[in-house]
Amino acid sequence: MNNKEEKYTLLTKQIEALIAGETDMIAVMSNVCAAIHEEMQFFWTGFYRVHDGELLLGPFQGPVACMHIGYGRGVCGTAWQQQQTIVVPDVEQFPGHIACSSLSRSEIVVPVFNASGSVFAVLDIDSKDLSTFDDTDRHYLEAICRLLTPIL
Repeated sequence: MNNKEEKYTLLTKQIEALIAGETDMIAVMSNVCAAIHEEMQFFWTGFYRVHDGELLLGPFQGPVACMHIGYGRGVCGTAWQQQQTIVVPDVEQFPGHIACSSLSRSEIVVPVFNASGSVFAVLDIDSKDLSTFDDTDRHYLEAICRLLTPIL
C-alpha cells in the first residue's frame, strides 16, 4: 500500500465515523469536503448540488468558485450527464473546461448518487499540479461518496 492509499484508507474510516448518525446533508457535505481537503491538501474541494436543472455550488474548501454549472458543461456538468467519475490530467485539454481559477491544473469529479440512483451532487476536486489524480483517487473518492447515499 502506498502513502496515498494509506491516507485514503484512514480518511475513509474517519469520514465514516464523522458522519455516522448524521442526517443533515449540508452539515455532512461540509465536513466531508473539509476532511478530504485537510488530509489530502488539494487546491479546491467541494460539492455542487443538483438544483433546478443545474449544478449549484454547495459546501467547499478553497478559493471562491463558480456558483452555477449547466448540465453537460465543464467537467462537473459532464460527470453529472455521464453519471460517472471523470479524471482530467490537464484541464487545458478538456473541451469546454470552466476555469473558476487559472491556478487549477488537474481535476477529478465524482458523482454522488441518492438512494434512487439519481445524481444528487458531484464532488469536485482541483489541484494546482498536472496529473494529480489517478485510479487510486477515483477508487477512494467514489467509496467516500457512496457513504453519503443513505443520508441523501
